[in-house]
Amino acid sequence: MSLYLTLLLCSLAFPLALSFDKKVAFFKYWKTLFPSVLLAGIIFIAADIIFTKNGVWGFNPRYHSGFTPAGIPVEEWLFFIIIPYVSIFTHYVIINYFPNACLSDKTTRVITWVLTALLSLLVLIFHSRTYTAFYSAFMAALLIISLTGKSRMLNRFYITFLVILIPFFIVNGILTGSFIEEEVVWYNGSEITGLRIFTVPFEDIMYGFSLIFLNLMLMEKFKILLEKKPAIQNEK
Repeated sequence: MSLYLTLLLCSLAFPLALSFDKKVAFFKYWKTLFPSVLLAGIIFIAADIIFTKNGVWGFNPRYHSGFTPAGIPVEEWLFFIIIPYVSIFTHYVIINYFPNACLSDKTTRVITWVLTALLSLLVLIFHSRTYTAFYSAFMAALLIISLTGKSRMLNRFYITFLVILIPFFIVNGILTGSFIEEEVVWYNGSEITGLRIFTVPFEDIMYGFSLIFLNLMLMEKFKILLEKKPAIQNEK
């Protein structure tokens, strides 16, 4: 078994085992989680394929299975299923065990506008660096969409994301060369700012935020659709 796959399965084991915990009952979210993971995964995998073909990043064959559909390792495909699952599980655990962990609307708006401004500035300054510009713009777009809606998801997600970053940095740290001889995933230095947190490129924060928050936004939409479905059927 490859190091990449081992890392993913180890990440999944604990959250999957506790998905039936009575207080969280995460399995109840599966009906909205899985279609969200599929849709968000299509977007991120498409970007992944394009970035890999253009040398923005690549994968060390020493650490993956060698099975590379569309030019990326199968482990990378699984990444977009397992990491959202683990991260969203963590999000709901925090919400259920710490229900008061929530920012005010005013604080959330201020943080969101400041982040949007900073991300827009990053796009302007580093527009020629593909990874930096793309995911700065992606995260900014998601924040703007959230501001225009009535969802209060960010009120909690800003808090839960800080916790999610801990395992996220551990996993990404190993993937980018921490504790091992070579990187599992390498980055083209001309496509990133070069700023790293340990071995993790700074841009991975925007990448991780966008991946998880997009899934949560989609879950909310699917929840609304499912709640409307019985009413539609009754009308017929």
